[in-house]
Parts: sequence; C-alpha cells; structure tokens
Amino acid sequence: MRAVLIAAIISLAASLLGTPAFIRFLVRKSYGQFIRDDGPTSHHTKRGTPTMGGAVIIGASVLAYAGAHLLTWTPFTASGLLVMFLMTGLGFVGFADDYIKISKQRSLGLRSHEKLIGQTVVAIIFAVLSLQFEHKNVAPASTHISFVRDTWVDLAFGGTALGLVLFVLWANLMIAGTSNGVNLTDGLDGLATGASVMVFGAYVLISIWQFNQSCSITPSDKCYEVRDPHDLALVAACVMGACFGFLWWNASPAKIFMGDTGSLALGGALAGLAITTRTELLIVILGGLFVLETLSVIIQVASFKTRRKRVFRIAPVHHHFEMLGWNEVTVVIRFWIICGLCVALGLGLFYAEWVVGA
Repeated sequence: MRAVLIAAIISLAASLLGTPAFIRFLVRKSYGQFIRDDGPTSHHTKRGTPTMGGAVIIGASVLAYAGAHLLTWTPFTASGLLVMFLMTGLGFVGFADDYIKISKQRSLGLRSHEKLIGQTVVAIIFAVLSLQFEHKNVAPASTHISFVRDTWVDLAFGGTALGLVLFVLWANLMIAGTSNGVNLTDGLDGLATGASVMVFGAYVLISIWQFNQSCSITPSDKCYEVRDPHDLALVAACVMGACFGFLWWNASPAKIFMGDTGSLALGGALAGLAITTRTELLIVILGGLFVLETLSVIIQVASFKTRRKRVFRIAPVHHHFEMLGWNEVTVVIRFWIICGLCVALGLGLFYAEWVVGA
C-alpha cells in the first residue's frame, strides 16, 4: 500500500510541476492545436493552444512507477510492465499523429490506416506477451472472457493456437475501443482528463481489493486469480495522479491539451488494466462515458449514411450540447457527473459479486 501512495504522489507532483515547463517548451516551438472549422465557433479561440500534453502524463506515470519500486525496493512485475508498455506504445502512435497535425497545420495527422497499423502492432505485442510469464500457473492475462473475474467463456476452446489468435483479436478490439473512446471524449477542456481520474481511481480500489483477496494469499471460493494485483494498483495510481496534476492546467480555460498522445495512451492503459485485472466487460460500465461518446459517433454516421439525416447537431455528443447553447464548463461538469455515476455503478457491481459469491 505504501508503494501505491508513493506512486500517486510522485506522478501528481511530476505532472503538476512538469506541465508548465512543457507548455513553455511547446510555445517556443509554436506547437499549437489545430481546431476543426465545423465545430462550435467558441472553440476557434483555442487555436494555437499547446498540445501533445499527454507526453507529460506518460512521463510522470513512468517516472512514478519506477520511483515507487526503487524507493520501496519492490520488484517490477510482468503485469505492471506490460500495461506501462501498452500505454507508452500507444502514446508514441498518438505523438506521431499530433506532430504531423502540428507541423503541417492540418486536422489530419496519421492516415487512418497508418494509425490503425501502429495501434495494432502495439496491441498484438501486448496480447501475445500477456499470455506468457506465468507465476503459480497464472499469467498476466487469460483467454477466458471476464466480467468481474474470468467467466466460463474460453477463447481457447478450439486449442492453444486458435485461442491465441482469438485472444489477440479480442484484445485488439478492447484496446481500439478504449483508446478511441477516450480520444473522442477529449474535445472539451478537462473532460477526458477528469473522467480518466475517476476510472483509474476505480482501478486502484479494484486492484487493492483483489490483492487483499488474492488466491495466492487467502485461498477461498471468492478469491481472485490475478497475477500481480498490487502492482496493477500501483500502475493505476501512477496514471490517476498524473491525470490529476495535468487537470490543473487542462481545466477550462485549458493552457494545454493532451492531444492524441494522451488520449490513446490513457485508453490503452485502461484496456491493459481491464485485461490484466480480469474485468474486461466491467470496463464498459466503469468507462460508460467513453462508451456513450463513441456510440454517439457511431449512431451519427450510421444515421447519415442510411437515412441522410443526423441524430445530433454534431458528434461526439458533448459538442451537440454546446450547439444547443450549453456552456462548455456546464457540459464538462455534467458529463463528469455521468462518469462518476458509471464508476459508482461499476464498483457496486464488482463488490456485489463478491458479497453474493463467485
């Protein structure tokens, strides 16, 4: 528990103090955000705001993860390193996307197939390695689809090779869904950052609970078969603290945006935590706000292509409410409330399953 607290403090301090220095660097380089012309007109004033702030979140998280282990003399674990790899790898893909947008002053960075290839390569490496490194017959990930723990649905029903292929596809689907969900949510000052704080905070609680009820420590019918729950709590605390510190500068009026560097990285970290904590389907509830934002885009595109009519004035849905006249801060706060309710529901279901019994 001490390492988790140390990780949160280090990442919070590094992000809070490091962000203004990064802002000054970006201003000197004239690395500013490109704003889409079809969005709310109030956003045009944000043109030129420094972006790629996700690099601070990633850097603070990595520093805190390493620092907490070194200060407490605890070993690194396969699960923790894999989630950090997934976060950092997708962050690099987002960084390339952001850099192209900035350098060429356009809204399009990497082409869609280029971004997809980058995300897929990182996701495949994570998925394949996460089924390795068994400790006491438990690997970081499982071929069983999970909700609050592994279910009876096993992707390896047809054999090891088929199971590996299906798991890689399943992991890619999850990683693409969460990373793009956070990316779509990141359209208003502080919206995605504040929501991420809540969801990663939930994973701190979930992982600590799993550690206290681990099958390797307290075997029982209700114990959790998770390889490294304590280190996963530490990872979640690192990212939560980094987002908290970044939110100080990202809140309205934002001095810096996280960009795709941050949104893809945060989405990847969420997927990594869901897979390694055996809560793959629970992330749909915990990250309900990200799901709603993604669904709004899917519904908008499907409706326009099939009926030539738009359901929302503009998608993602947070911009729809801005077009209806809601103030940006009002939209952010109300969407934070929705996110908080989703997190509370997810944590309630997680705990209720344990109370009722596996």
